[in-house]
Amino acid sequence: MSLTEWAQRWQRTEPDLLVHDPGGPRECLVRPGELVLPADAVDSAMRTLDRWVDRVEPAEALATLRLRAGVGCVELAEDVGERLPVTANHVHVGSPILLGTGAVPEPAVLPPAPPDELWDPPVTVAVLDSGLDPHPWFAGRRWLSEWGLQPEVLDADDDGVADYQAGHGTFVTGVLLRHAPGVTVRHRRVLSSQGLTDDRTVAEGLRAIRHRAMRTREHVDVLLLSAGCHTIDDRCPPVLAHELARFTDAVVVAAAGNGGTSRPFWPAAAADVVAVGARAPFSNHGPWVDTIAPGVDVVSSHVQLRPAAGLAGDTEPRVYGAARWSGTSFAAPRIAADVACLLRDGLTATEAKLKVAG
Repeated sequence: MSLTEWAQRWQRTEPDLLVHDPGGPRECLVRPGELVLPADAVDSAMRTLDRWVDRVEPAEALATLRLRAGVGCVELAEDVGERLPVTANHVHVGSPILLGTGAVPEPAVLPPAPPDELWDPPVTVAVLDSGLDPHPWFAGRRWLSEWGLQPEVLDADDDGVADYQAGHGTFVTGVLLRHAPGVTVRHRRVLSSQGLTDDRTVAEGLRAIRHRAMRTREHVDVLLLSAGCHTIDDRCPPVLAHELARFTDAVVVAAAGNGGTSRPFWPAAAADVVAVGARAPFSNHGPWVDTIAPGVDVVSSHVQLRPAAGLAGDTEPRVYGAARWSGTSFAAPRIAADVACLLRDGLTATEAKLKVAG
């Protein structure tokens, strides 16, 4: 399926999607009518952009400018981008989405649970994904709800069928624990059950993790991101680059994406990020991809929507088990686990990064 065909499918539940330059060299998804910028730049930006802006949606660190009807976000961002720190709000796609095959999770036999370990000193992995359910692999672990549980959304459109990437975060975390069972996981929901997010949501998620870690005096050792985007100018979205740069002593691991292209996929293609591809023709590739790991028919923990969910008297709509799934989303946690094991063994973040990317 092409990106345009995927967008038409997604628009049933997420209508605010626009394919820019469909089929062309600058093809990407954006939120139509939106520009994002640092909150402290709103006043100066509005002196130039006021006539095109319908309203400002402020936030603590970032703000969104909602443009008037008919104003193109891409065109306006390109026109003023050299003078103002504004960009279109790029839409990120979770990386089991295979633009060529449309792979979906298939039921699998649940492997034995990872050992219930807790490393001391701790190695903390922040997982930015679709949430995390209390699957039996995680339910007894102390870290599961210490930052507040953010369970999976399985059926956002309430049609009785699990959404396309429902259970994604639970699956990714299972891959991580199978290979690094003693890590402390800190999860943050940024990815929808359809497998979509955007620049602003990811940047705000990164900022929230950093601030929470500061309040609790924890150290985030590894950041794991399984979604990403192409951009209009093939450069990293500035709001993401700004937030990632604040994690100066963490190893950032990101999925390289599944478009089978060498075009940069962000944030994986950023210089300080370990970009992980899969041993598969669907994997993105190129000099910006640092390493590869298994990403085909990976088996991990999964949560499914029971077919009877939503019927009267149905009190447990979720079924926990395992699935078999493909994508660079599932190669990335394997490398994040390798990094965590190297940090546990005493390597520095720089040494661990060089070793896995070598």
